[in-house]
Amino acid sequence: MRAPSPKTFHRAQGEFLYDENGNEYLDFLAGAGTLNYGHNHSVFKEALLEYIQADGITHGLDMHTKAKEAFLTTLSEKILKPRALDYVVQFTGPTGTNAVEAALKLARKVTGRTEVIAFTNGFHGVSLGSLAATGNSHHRSGAGISLSGVSRLPYDGYLNDTIDTTEYLDKVLGDASSGVDLPAAVIVETVQGEGGINTASFEWLKNLESVCRKYDILLIIDDIQAGCGRTGTFFSFEDAGIKPDIVTLSKSLSGYGLPFAIVLFRPELDQWKPGEHNGTFRGNNLAFVTAKAAIDHYWSDNGFSEAIKKKSLYVSNRLKDIAESHGAETLSTRGRGMFRGIDCASGKLAGKITRSCFENGLIIETSGPEDQVIKLLCPLITSDENLEKGLDIIEGAFSEVCSAHRSTTGATKQFNNLFQVAS
Repeated sequence: MRAPSPKTFHRAQGEFLYDENGNEYLDFLAGAGTLNYGHNHSVFKEALLEYIQADGITHGLDMHTKAKEAFLTTLSEKILKPRALDYVVQFTGPTGTNAVEAALKLARKVTGRTEVIAFTNGFHGVSLGSLAATGNSHHRSGAGISLSGVSRLPYDGYLNDTIDTTEYLDKVLGDASSGVDLPAAVIVETVQGEGGINTASFEWLKNLESVCRKYDILLIIDDIQAGCGRTGTFFSFEDAGIKPDIVTLSKSLSGYGLPFAIVLFRPELDQWKPGEHNGTFRGNNLAFVTAKAAIDHYWSDNGFSEAIKKKSLYVSNRLKDIAESHGAETLSTRGRGMFRGIDCASGKLAGKITRSCFENGLIIETSGPEDQVIKLLCPLITSDENLEKGLDIIEGAFSEVCSAHRSTTGATKQFNNLFQVAS
């Protein structure tokens, strides 16, 4: 992940950041997916300020609070029940990686097995358990010790579009001599954000769920970056028609950028003993307030979801046009919903484009193993006008950088040709 930011930022509102000199930047990074509803949302801010002004509880460990009760009720009534999801809610430490750690520990505890299946290019966090399930060598090398307990399989499309890698998983699990032990769980992102916006097809996800059911393996969906509306629905797995055993959520869950993470799991999996996965900051009462406000404001009906899907179509079409206009032979688009990007096939090229974007008032990052994918994570509330403006800046950056790249390449080829003639 690379996002150039040589400025000191001072203020933020909606889809904009402002530096200390008052310069305005469109924010298409949005806290790496933490600010799906933009910066300092007025409705959430009002609810938060009212709670603080009334001396609401800020820190309460695992004690019952009115803020927690209100959040749980809203989550149940407006998110879980309408989707026929019967989940227990566990409040973990406030980071996504802690939610993943809890999910992996619970799966191992419930099944009595130790191994976990993860996928190529997956990213699940940088604490040791989560890091073992993460594919990126740069992050893994920071561990300082051997990372074990996880077997790696090819993600959908990793080999090519015609090979269903769940068939391989089915084969090795059914073969007592494959060398792959029956795992406690399979953990997967429906869209791999840090891995390069690789997108699993609905068919592949359904097949993966079927394999898990066949061998009594728990299916964990890591929805930390792809959830909370990023793909068009609250959970990224909804349109695939699957029901994971365990789901991890964080990032935009609080709605306001406040640290907050939870694990959702089927009630019969609730086999924790008191204190087996605890921490000082389990649940954030301030985040309960803004998370409830976010759900009430945006997820009481299907209007917000439909608006995201409409914007997604526009973003998808614009990115395809950019790719086709500036190098169809090397550039490709990828993603789902408002979780999209352009694969530049070169981290150097992608870096130049993001720097050009920044110089023209747009903050955007890269992802992928070589930082070769320009990754759009703009707030879902971004206006149509500003969405167009941001994509215009991206298109302008491609025009500028690709033209310069072609000119340099052409001059080099011309020089080489002259050199060959002279020789």
